[in-house]
Amino acid sequence: MSFKYDKNNLYKEFEVAKNKDVALSSFTEIEDKENDFYTNRVNFLNEHIALKKSNPSYYSELDIDFDALLNAYKTTDPRDTFYQLGFGMSYAEKRAESVPTSVND
Repeated sequence: MSFKYDKNNLYKEFEVAKNKDVALSSFTEIEDKENDFYTNRVNFLNEHIALKKSNPSYYSELDIDFDALLNAYKTTDPRDTFYQLGFGMSYAEKRAESVPTSVND
């Protein structure tokens, strides 16, 4: 039986990479720390891109576009990029949209 990645494996590895990036930050708020450095997450994606090319069977049960994720993480503001892709607006726009405007909201 050969090795195969599943979502849980990848999520755990990604969380390790994210925590390494958080540790690099000098910000105090966790949200700021998570969006300060992306070095380890970019390395994680590069490693999986190379591994998927050399061992595609490891990823046969997953449908993940590592190249698209890498391109998003290489942008000036990856969080904004993901919000643009998912919601069609920046993080700030989405956040402003969710702020209650009255007591009834």
